[in-house]
Amino acid sequence: MKIAVVILNWNGISFLSRFLKTVVEYSPEATVFLADNASTDDSISYVRQHFPFVEIVQNASNEGFARGYNEALKQISAEYYVLLNSDVEVTYGWLNPIIQMMEDNANLAAVQPKIMDWNDRNRFEYAGAAGGYIDAFAYPFCRGRIFENIEYDLGQYEDACDIFWASGAAMFIRAPIFHALGGFDEEFFAHMEEIDLCWRIHNRGYQIAYCPNSVVYHVGGGTLHKSNPHKTYLNFRNNLMMLYKNVESKRLGLVIFIRLLLDGLAGIQYVMRGNFADCIAIIRAHFYFYGNFKKQKAKRLLESQKRVGEHPAKKWMYSRSLVFDYFLFQKKKFSQLSWRR
Repeated sequence: MKIAVVILNWNGISFLSRFLKTVVEYSPEATVFLADNASTDDSISYVRQHFPFVEIVQNASNEGFARGYNEALKQISAEYYVLLNSDVEVTYGWLNPIIQMMEDNANLAAVQPKIMDWNDRNRFEYAGAAGGYIDAFAYPFCRGRIFENIEYDLGQYEDACDIFWASGAAMFIRAPIFHALGGFDEEFFAHMEEIDLCWRIHNRGYQIAYCPNSVVYHVGGGTLHKSNPHKTYLNFRNNLMMLYKNVESKRLGLVIFIRLLLDGLAGIQYVMRGNFADCIAIIRAHFYFYGNFKKQKAKRLLESQKRVGEHPAKKWMYSRSLVFDYFLFQKKKFSQLSWRR
């Protein structure tokens, strides 16, 4: 097949009952798959009863987003994968603009659509918005979202453009490239695995883009709410692992040291707000990283051997500190950032 829309599901029958119908109706060019992570609700029976033409791939256990997709996609042969969260509502004609972009540019490995907030449909959604970037210290942000400041769509991001990372909530990716890279890093379990994958895509010399002509609406927080301490743990831990694996050698020591300081400040901020569990989550994340340093070092060595050039991804990174620009200089919008190439 040419296009496989693959929805990873874990106990998501409430989302499937709301959104699967539009995915099926608006994806006639594709085969739709449900990749189920050993759900204990009635997800599979519901899909079999109401959408018998949706293909089902069952994983033996819930191994999170990263391994869940890796295992499922081993069983799906296609030219393009569309990785779609179960809590996403798609719109008419959402597939063709992106597939056409990829057909026209063989070097384009991954693309994301415009991702809007399902709960506030004129506002960008946190996890992706109009395309993702990272700063000099690997803090992720988007066109349309910096930290907690999320913009309304006023037509300011209607240009198709290259980006650093495409959101895993709705990611189009060439299947051969996904498999050549070994898929997602399974140690991540969930959160930031798509940013790590996109970093590795850039390291191989490929491009990643945003397409404004394809629009989806994302609920967000369907599995772990953003205030959940376990999500805090995964985000800080995975960010450290991703940073160490991919950042260029000449900046590595400085970047890790500054991240240690910035993460410490984040922990203090959580304590001042009374969120002690989130502070402990940051400490746990650092203990995990340093306690598994040999494993991270081996990953870094392997990635450095496959990189095309010294640091091909650098030109798509924000060269300044997003933390300083946002909190000290009050740059709250993407358009206010001081980009240098």
